[in-house]
Amino acid sequence: MVTLGSEHLAERVGELTTSPTVSLPDKARQLRSKGVKVIDLAEGQPHFDTPQPIKEAAKTAIDRGYVYYVESPGLPELRNEIKGKLLRDNKIDVPIDQIMVTVGAKQAIFTAMLCTINNGDEVIIPDPYWNSHASIVELMGGKSISAPMKHENGFSIDVVNLEEMITSKTKMLVLSSPHNPTGMVASRNDVEAISDICQKRNVLVLADEIYEKLVFDDSRHHSIGSIAGMEELAITVNGFSKPYAMTGWRLGYVCAPKEIMEKMLIVQQHSVTHPSSFVQKAGVVALRDCEAYVREMTSYYEKARNYFVNEINKLSFFKCKMPPGAFYAFPDIVNRNATSAQLCDLLLEKANVLAVPGSGFGKYGEGRVRFVYAQTMDTLQKTVELLKDIQ
Repeated sequence: MVTLGSEHLAERVGELTTSPTVSLPDKARQLRSKGVKVIDLAEGQPHFDTPQPIKEAAKTAIDRGYVYYVESPGLPELRNEIKGKLLRDNKIDVPIDQIMVTVGAKQAIFTAMLCTINNGDEVIIPDPYWNSHASIVELMGGKSISAPMKHENGFSIDVVNLEEMITSKTKMLVLSSPHNPTGMVASRNDVEAISDICQKRNVLVLADEIYEKLVFDDSRHHSIGSIAGMEELAITVNGFSKPYAMTGWRLGYVCAPKEIMEKMLIVQQHSVTHPSSFVQKAGVVALRDCEAYVREMTSYYEKARNYFVNEINKLSFFKCKMPPGAFYAFPDIVNRNATSAQLCDLLLEKANVLAVPGSGFGKYGEGRVRFVYAQTMDTLQKTVELLKDIQ
């Protein structure tokens, strides 16, 4: 019998590690299947149901037999809606042939990096970061370069340090705003400064804007792709999962410079072909008719944020600044001689509360824990009470 060994695996996956934001929620599901009542504050998804008009659109499409292959870059109807949305919300004006519909925003990121990152290319990522950004860079043979964020200023991007980090090998900068896991929202001044640097040094920007609708207080989202001169450098990724509570539908989109988009489309043709046809029909309705649902959800998240952050700040072992965007709290661990992983193990063991250790978000994530406050108020209140018991 032949034994499968490491020699049968591609070198590119040899150092690949699991995604903590995926593997930990899977662990919660396994525990629930065994009867353990786990509160999952690790999985980054809305607790809301998908708006009814979106579900009805998918059902209608299926009932009408809309279950076959469609255009590989996506339905023209949906891409036209995305084109209008990008112009209206983001001030990004691109032709429809520079827009592609994808199987979630993650596939858009994967395909964009596959088409741009060569072996040895460096990609600067503000750290802490969403683990998949760095992992995808490494899969492409590139090297992820951590740019420490300024924790004392609400995890703002250190623009001065950013420019100093650019070398002859720098191919791309990843800009995630609103940010996972910190909730940071990049200011207009910072976005413009980053644009100036990238234009001067001819560096691509992958702008992950999946949380753009989830901004609170006086914060505003600013798209770097809207700035003059970024037309040939900005790759803008977005999707339906977070704003429309459609995580399981796997629907995203990307706009990119023409030359890059042409190659991305070829990769899509050879990989997923296109996202599900009836899901794309639902996406049309989401963009066309469901903004009121988005505003309602965002309003709730702001209330949930205010409650949860204020309450965990009353605990002896957390200190958290109020995040201006997304739906994550990322508190510092204080008064405990424990790593983030050790503390998360304790939370699960003693309180049945699942959170993600900050070590899963890059070199500068250690010493913190990520909680998802996109939960019912009852769940958040129960979580707070359980955490109080283990102080």
